[in-house]
Amino acid sequence: MFLHSSHLTKPVEKIDQQSLPGVESSDVALGLTQVVESTGSEPSGDVTKGIHGAAHSHHFLHGLIPQLQDLANKYHVGNFVIDRKTKNKFFESMPIYARLGMHMLFYGKEQVKLLEGNKHVEDLLREQSIREGQIYDSPESVKNIPSFISTYKLQLDELLEPDIHKYKTFNEFFYRKLKADARPVENAEDPNAFCSAADSRLVVYPNVKEATTVWIKGDEFSIPSLLCLGPNNPMRDEFSPGSSLAIFRLAPSDYHRFHSPADVKVLGTHHDIPGQYYTVNPQAVNEPKLDVFSRNKRSVLLLEHVQSGKRIAYVAIGALLVGSVSWTVENGQTVKRGEELGYFAYGGSTVVVVFPPDLITFDDDLLENSGATGPEGAKKEPVETLMKVGYSLGRWNNPNA
Repeated sequence: MFLHSSHLTKPVEKIDQQSLPGVESSDVALGLTQVVESTGSEPSGDVTKGIHGAAHSHHFLHGLIPQLQDLANKYHVGNFVIDRKTKNKFFESMPIYARLGMHMLFYGKEQVKLLEGNKHVEDLLREQSIREGQIYDSPESVKNIPSFISTYKLQLDELLEPDIHKYKTFNEFFYRKLKADARPVENAEDPNAFCSAADSRLVVYPNVKEATTVWIKGDEFSIPSLLCLGPNNPMRDEFSPGSSLAIFRLAPSDYHRFHSPADVKVLGTHHDIPGQYYTVNPQAVNEPKLDVFSRNKRSVLLLEHVQSGKRIAYVAIGALLVGSVSWTVENGQTVKRGEELGYFAYGGSTVVVVFPPDLITFDDDLLENSGATGPEGAKKEPVETLMKVGYSLGRWNNPNA
């Protein structure tokens, strides 16, 4: 949910290990499991009484973690974004599950005590992510659809199937399809143009150094670690530190099918990389002690840019409470700019697109918002840009043009 920046009445919380003083990690772990279970057990289907609630709205959590009430009284919990079309800066509230997930992030492999005994943090997050997927795959989960629509003010008129009673589970609605003309591609007549790959919050960087200086603070991040490339893999030279990055973060409210940023040919099949289920909220990505992108479960698909013949690495990254990544394209298939590549089942997720050096020049406003080096070399505090599929992303500087 969005608030205009002028309506903020409290400072924004900067989440770190001291944000909930005196809280035992086991209490947070138990709180997360209770929030997940409440998703399926709430008779009314009100999603704000489960994982989509805010920090101040879960009264049963306040008994377990009383510091949450103090936190909610003192701070707004979430992140700023800029709307691409209006240029307005808004504050987006963080759902309670992501806030609890941020706390768990700091405890890594530590064992936490739950009712059934000791369990590693990573095992807990994986277990709860699978559990949330099971809840939203059940026929009973359809009761959550009306509340979800109301909470996030979703537009039904753009859906390919606008009758919500036709969806057999909540997850079917979550990865809903849109009408063919719902996401027009900007600059469609320009063969050298690139477009947004997802309805998302976007940051872009012309090279890895800028990305790791401004946004991705995890010490472990590199293109080889993201793509899981061994020391002798020739792709390490192809996707060098000079590669450009576009990072699309999908929030739970977003349309969760992801699309091609260019005219491409699918090369081979996707490569699934096992990993963790950490939250991919910006404050987690900005955490210097852990690289969530290279630690999380992810799936990599190679694409050949039709106009240049260069390869693009498309990485669909799972996150806390994300059930699965599904691809809807096949080896050898040609996909036009703006056409679908796949979708995420439940949860906020991220797509990272890796462009080889000198393939894309990102749009100036996206560079400026991201805190990257803009057209005049000036930098500012980074903030994500609210995007839709098809919005302009940048251009290929075609040497033959």
